Amino acid sequence: MWSDNETTEDLLGFKVHADLIIDVIKDDTVLPITIGVFGDWGSGKSSILRIISDEIQKLEDGTFVLFFKGWVFEGYDDAKAALLETIIKAFDENKTFGSEVKDKTKKLLKSVHWMRLLGLGFKHIAIPTLTAALTGGSSLIPYLAGRLTDLTSNPDELLSKLKAGTSEDFLKSLIKEHPPEEETKLVRDFRDDFSEMIMKSKIKKLVVIIDDLDRCTPDRIIENLEAIKLFLNVENTAFVIGADPRIVRHAIEYRFKPTHDDSNNRIVEDYLEKLIQIPYYLPKLSDSEIETYISLLICKQVLGIDAYIKVLEIFSTFRDGDRYSVFGLANMKELVSLEEHEKLTKRLSAIAPLVPLISTALYSNPRQIKRFLNTFILRKRLAEVAKIRDFDDAILAKLMILEYAELPLFKQVYEWQILQSGVPDQINKLEILCKEKQFEKTKSEIEKTDFKSWAKDKVFQWINAAPPLTGVDLRDYFWISRDRITSSIPGGSLVPPLIRAIFNELEADIPVTASKKLIRDKVLALTQIEQKQFLQFASEMLKKNPKKKRLFDLFLYMLEENIPDTQSYYKEALLATSTSDIEASVATSLKAYKDDSDFGPFLIEYFSKDKTKAEKAFNLM
Repeated sequence: MWSDNETTEDLLGFKVHADLIIDVIKDDTVLPITIGVFGDWGSGKSSILRIISDEIQKLEDGTFVLFFKGWVFEGYDDAKAALLETIIKAFDENKTFGSEVKDKTKKLLKSVHWMRLLGLGFKHIAIPTLTAALTGGSSLIPYLAGRLTDLTSNPDELLSKLKAGTSEDFLKSLIKEHPPEEETKLVRDFRDDFSEMIMKSKIKKLVVIIDDLDRCTPDRIIENLEAIKLFLNVENTAFVIGADPRIVRHAIEYRFKPTHDDSNNRIVEDYLEKLIQIPYYLPKLSDSEIETYISLLICKQVLGIDAYIKVLEIFSTFRDGDRYSVFGLANMKELVSLEEHEKLTKRLSAIAPLVPLISTALYSNPRQIKRFLNTFILRKRLAEVAKIRDFDDAILAKLMILEYAELPLFKQVYEWQILQSGVPDQINKLEILCKEKQFEKTKSEIEKTDFKSWAKDKVFQWINAAPPLTGVDLRDYFWISRDRITSSIPGGSLVPPLIRAIFNELEADIPVTASKKLIRDKVLALTQIEQKQFLQFASEMLKKNPKKKRLFDLFLYMLEENIPDTQSYYKEALLATSTSDIEASVATSLKAYKDDSDFGPFLIEYFSKDKTKAEKAFNLM
């Protein structure tokens, strides 16, 4: 099994991207700068950021590196202040910096307290900070100090107001009309003090790396980026942010509520460009890179630590000279023992021929590939523990590709084999239809049969991929895969942040036209695997909340906007839902699909009993 955490092991050949970003940071003429390392969920951003951090620390050139997880600041009342405070405390707690730096950190931390107060973040600092004002606290900004002076004739009365349950309203009344120039001055003074702290620390430059920003809420994402832009972006600083750019754009849209026309989309892009000067998008992995990645993952599992380190060293040298070829078994033969090579060959033989399909099915996403392999290994072990005879790893791998790429079709094969003692005749017919033919010529033939949902290029490739499944008893393979028949996608709690963000936006009670526009603009813009994740997530949410009409409406809108595979996932949700939980208006809207060749028969059967309100509404002429 393989960990899903970020790593500094470069199994993807990503060090070249890290080296490029480090090269930019080394260029003093471009500082200060904010660099965005952009990529989809699971694309390898975190590993690249770890490599950047480790490599910069090795330079020993006076660069001070700080590494944070963006979601660490999620629970604070003011994410801006939390980020500033965390960075300042890193200087304050560093034993190599002298007293001059400590004096500056104390002043800066006081400033952060006042920023929290001006931002109405009262819970943790308001009462102790304002209580200090009664003894003439020197850190008070002039405006608020003046407002408090008028109230200090009776300190006991003021203290009782501060400690009362209504203290927040009282404090708000003091500062709600503070002049804008006070905030401007506070920002300017903070930047000057922050710059001076860096200078007194005698470091050459400060590099702050923030990972997982896209796991934060929209407000927190913007607060963190604005804190960098407004307060920290001073001379000799570089900030490296890891995020899915679509989530960041979503956060900007959420903050400024654009109306989704072209001018507002331009506003989103312009604002993003102001916050992040250099966006660097991670490239999609090629088939050869995927095969190399899988080979190295299996090496890590099979080989001893010394042999594995040797393989990584040779791989690094190989990749420097050849960025296009597969680094696989042939390259490792002289590095490992005969026994180790045989183990590697056995493990890779089932997977390597299917790499193009794995790459397509999982959209070259390293995290998805690692999860695929973890599930593959787990099921292989289950087959061994259960003492299943004549078990073929290649058949398991092929079925799992269909499972990950086309879950509804995978479930359909499951249903076929149940009724035919594990050997579905439909698979035989499909393999005959597709054998030694071109997809474009075969597509129209498939669409004329009962298999029209199989008329997809990648499914066609899957059918033709070795090994063939005609005549194979599939019962054992589905027995060890039954978790996917009865439950949602493994790791459902780790649904990509972008999927959750779009779903949350659509789940809100917004007009039909706005809902459909969001579906067109955001759901259709997702990759195919993300669309399926979105549909699966929406299906699971509908199963859990069958009385929430809005969720049925979302599926209706997606049907009307022709989102691929909506029918399959809607069927799955309906099968798990009692018609007694469905409102009559939902059934009435589904009547429009009675004549659909695929969806119609399912709906007619589903609402056939004519007992519940929904059934009666659907069957009403």
